[in-house]
Amino acid sequence: MEMLTIGAFAKACRLSPKALRLYDELDLLRPARVDPDTGYRYYATEQLEQARLVAWLRRLGMPLARIRTVCALEPGPAAREIRAYWAGVEAETATRRDLAAFLVDHLTHTSEEDTPMLELRYAALSDTGLVRAANQDTAYAGTRVLAVADGFGPAGAPASTAAVEALKTLERDSLPAGGVLNLLEDAVRGARAAVRDVATGDDGTTLTAMLWTGSQLALVHIGDSRAYLLRDGELFRITHDHTVVQSMIDEGRLTPEEAATHPQPALLLKALTNDESISTPDLRLHDAHPGDRFLLCSDGLSTVVPDPTLRHTLSTTPDPETAVRTLITTANEAGGPDNVSCVVADVVGREAV
Repeated sequence: MEMLTIGAFAKACRLSPKALRLYDELDLLRPARVDPDTGYRYYATEQLEQARLVAWLRRLGMPLARIRTVCALEPGPAAREIRAYWAGVEAETATRRDLAAFLVDHLTHTSEEDTPMLELRYAALSDTGLVRAANQDTAYAGTRVLAVADGFGPAGAPASTAAVEALKTLERDSLPAGGVLNLLEDAVRGARAAVRDVATGDDGTTLTAMLWTGSQLALVHIGDSRAYLLRDGELFRITHDHTVVQSMIDEGRLTPEEAATHPQPALLLKALTNDESISTPDLRLHDAHPGDRFLLCSDGLSTVVPDPTLRHTLSTTPDPETAVRTLITTANEAGGPDNVSCVVADVVGREAV
């Protein structure tokens, strides 16, 4: 077995001797031999491939604990783990990009005259559907807050109601400049606490909600309820499902077509529950343009009504009240297997309201 000194090995794998000593201490990359008298480390040439993998993963920014997991896997599972990590990085980068865009926009506008005078026209509706005995959904639309929550477990209905009621505290005439994100985060903490107060065991709720600032919508999302944007005739989904099936799609283990027939499509990875480790939602900011139409819905709509039908209904139904009724009717005509809730909100010029 050919041996390399720590200096030669560091040069070959592009890791510094300092990094190699750290990885030895963390049991991530142990030397093949340590001189008992001098403590000098020697590495086998066969270790170069693993060392280079560690170096590449560090360049990706992967934490050492996760690198240890990847290095312990066979090539196929290791590749899937790297793909899953990078999907998370891209999602986090998108969130930070939105925050940066919001801050640039906020600091650029020096007076209210710079901001278009926009308002929302909105409607909310919730229906039990044709199969469930009770409705555990909650839907709400107001001048500031739009929200859909889908409860689960014996206390699912109180959980969804509690989450939405906590967000309704944001309904007010004005919002402090630059404080929208802080307000939303505080309200989400209140929603999480409210759910914990009523939830027992496996009870909880999804939550997809938006806070209107007058020119932007701040989005909070956890679970598999969804938010869509209809803009210039095109429909965009602006939330990412926190489900096992969606994670398998992200990791390349399922195609969207295969996911449609998965036996547990609604198995959640994240929701508002007693478990804080799975109760951290996504927060995003979206610019609003005159003519935009937003749809928030529980999975009782999105799992039975395909996106082309959603786009057609939202594009051809002029007012939000008619739109929510039409969407719920369409879900029930498709079998109504679950509770179904919708919020539709149109962004319009103030003079158009």
